[in-house]
Amino acid sequence: MTSGQPPTAKADTAGTPDEERMPTFAEQMAEQLGGWRGLVESGIPVVVFVLVNLIFELRPAIIAAVGVAVAIAVLRLTQRKPVRHAINGLFGVGIGAFIALRSGEARDFYLPGIFYGVAYGVVLLASVAIRQPLVGWLWSVIAGGGKSDWRHNPRLVSTFNWLTILWGVVWLTKVGVQAAFYLANMETALGVARLALGYPPYALLLAITVWAVRRVTRTEAATPASA
Repeated sequence: MTSGQPPTAKADTAGTPDEERMPTFAEQMAEQLGGWRGLVESGIPVVVFVLVNLIFELRPAIIAAVGVAVAIAVLRLTQRKPVRHAINGLFGVGIGAFIALRSGEARDFYLPGIFYGVAYGVVLLASVAIRQPLVGWLWSVIAGGGKSDWRHNPRLVSTFNWLTILWGVVWLTKVGVQAAFYLANMETALGVARLALGYPPYALLLAITVWAVRRVTRTEAATPASA
């Protein structure tokens, strides 16, 4: 009889690591954006543009930024890493570079990012207005296996509503600061703002989102046990 117990115990322990290896919401969000390496690499061309533009003129700054973006894409390709995010970054840098070259204004390099930010903020707030909070749906896709059970949970709906509003307000605030520097023709300040208001606010919003949702789910999971 004892000979039948080890296989059972082995089967139980074999299933545990799989559950422990499930990526967190933060990890999955990062992976959607190309992983932590992708997050860092996508900001490098902007850093290069800001620094080179401070020392030299617009054209060298654009050449350097585009060159770095291409180098990152090629490096990922040679390492057989996913290049989708690198290509997307190169595309974004290319659009900004094209607009800046056409206008002759370095500040126009950041113009696509400002428009993207406005669009993101408006879409986020609009999703709350039509009672389809976008953060809730993103959570469903990334951390909920595509399930939308939260739609039937008033507390989660309320949580995703205020989280989506928070994300929208932060995005529009970031864009507002950049737009103010753009209109004031403060190229250096605009570049610094683009960098400073990039990933730090995103990381903070992500942390708040994970904390808020888990707080609700853990509270509700503990309620039946205490009843």
